[in-house]
Amino acid sequence: MSNGTTLASQCQGRDGWGDPAPPAHIFANVYMVGTCGIVSLLVTSPKGHILIDGATAEAAPFIADNIRNLGFQPSDVKYLVSSHEHLDHVGGLAALKVITGARMLARAEARKSLETGISDPTDPQLAILPPFAGIKVDQIVQDGETITLGPIKMTAIATPGHAPGGTSWTWKSCEGATCHQFVFADSLGAVSADAYRFTDHPAYVAVLRATMKRVSEWQPCDILIAPHPAQSRFFERVSGKEPLVDPAGCANYAKAAMERLDARLAKEAAQ
Repeated sequence: MSNGTTLASQCQGRDGWGDPAPPAHIFANVYMVGTCGIVSLLVTSPKGHILIDGATAEAAPFIADNIRNLGFQPSDVKYLVSSHEHLDHVGGLAALKVITGARMLARAEARKSLETGISDPTDPQLAILPPFAGIKVDQIVQDGETITLGPIKMTAIATPGHAPGGTSWTWKSCEGATCHQFVFADSLGAVSADAYRFTDHPAYVAVLRATMKRVSEWQPCDILIAPHPAQSRFFERVSGKEPLVDPAGCANYAKAAMERLDARLAKEAAQ
């Protein structure tokens, strides 16, 4: 297992979705097992583990190897969950389900896309998103529902906008007497195909703004991690160049996303 400094060093100048990265310990029972361009988290317990996001199909074997290299067995992963139903975050889940035998849990809004590998018709990125290998959803989770696996109590937060089925996840992890609340916050970017205009879809913009507001108010939010490393300055924080723990992380993450959305809308209105 590498530490955060080694992870950051090996991924310097490499941010491809499938670029292999070494696994790294983040805090307590939480480990990074993804690629240089996609965060995939392993949350461990004596009763089994939860894997959040699976990157791309080509990355699935790397993720499984990372789990093994940490000293854990892929077959001990009991649940798979995801941030949102786009190729770069869920393309590897079908293969990882075969490798692990885990159950796939998702919100109802993400189910059809996850199972068919085709994005929802309302997704702003629909025209530019490649299909991915579909994965059977074994269990639907509701907004605010908590998944329990041994000592792990992980709560789903509905955060639609970047994608219709967007879901964030939060849980507490402890190392000795020190405990921190993790928030794996979904992407909040107003990203779209070139022909898509957010100004033509006010209802969708309203959903995205509501999600940003919800994320901005989420507390406690001690350790924020987002699906792409750069979104939450993950490598800088896990390597110690910046604080890993930042109680204002969720608020700052949402504020930056809101500013980008406002800039996008202003640009569209000026065209």
